[in-house]
Amino acid sequence: MNNLKTVGLLTLMTALVWWLGLLLFGGVEGMVIGLLFAVVLNFLAYFFSAKMALAMSRAKPVAEHELPKVYGMIRRLAASSDMPMPSIHLIDSPQPNAFATGRNPKHAAVAVTTGILQVMRDDELEGVLAHELSHVRNRDILISSIAAMMAAALTIFSRIAFWFGGGGRDRNNPAGLVIALAAMILAPIAGMIIKMAISRAREYQADRSGAEMTGQPLSLARALDKIGTASGRIPMEVNPAVSQLFIADPLKAFGRRRGGGGGLFSTHPPIEERIRRLEEMYYRT
Repeated sequence: MNNLKTVGLLTLMTALVWWLGLLLFGGVEGMVIGLLFAVVLNFLAYFFSAKMALAMSRAKPVAEHELPKVYGMIRRLAASSDMPMPSIHLIDSPQPNAFATGRNPKHAAVAVTTGILQVMRDDELEGVLAHELSHVRNRDILISSIAAMMAAALTIFSRIAFWFGGGGRDRNNPAGLVIALAAMILAPIAGMIIKMAISRAREYQADRSGAEMTGQPLSLARALDKIGTASGRIPMEVNPAVSQLFIADPLKAFGRRRGGGGGLFSTHPPIEERIRRLEEMYYRT
């Protein structure tokens, strides 16, 4: 269901990009402009998102002798899922959190905070790492990058139209101008809402895939409970552009409501709902 929802949302966002290009610039040319924008932005996201995410989160590469437990867990999980070993990175932050990035399993990286290593039991830490490896296996980083770039294209189109005029062939038609103006305002908002919905769907799917990988959904549920509680009171300085990559919202201590959000503009589903689904998954097996 989460995968079908993601496909549907990406299709809707792509349609919005093309429609806005057609509406603002007119004819086939507008659709071509929309397509080129999407292709170029997706290409850049595909190749550079991992390096950018690691840099913006201040994640540093670590050798195996520095984090032998993390290396051992990830090596076992990756082998059981027939995945290459990702690079391991450490973020110096007391907030327990983690994220994965990379355009595909061969170019993946997993980053953990110093805080998560201090508060997690071994089975809970393994659940978190399995969640992150699931993001890599499910190509969620690529999916999120595409969604982000589509949303950016919608914003760029709107700004171009605002400063240089838009409306295509309907520039002299008052009704057409009203529609174009409404599109300039509403399309970027719609793009952001769809992007956030995709992010939440991928978190639910990574929870499920990670729990299946370890066979211990309750361990991940306990880890999420600890992370949700701590991230609400321990601040973490991280660029908002990469906050959606983390297993839980790292910016929650800066005024976001406890539980991880869940509203239209939230990058993460509510922690309580994620825990409920994992518990339901456990009792069904």
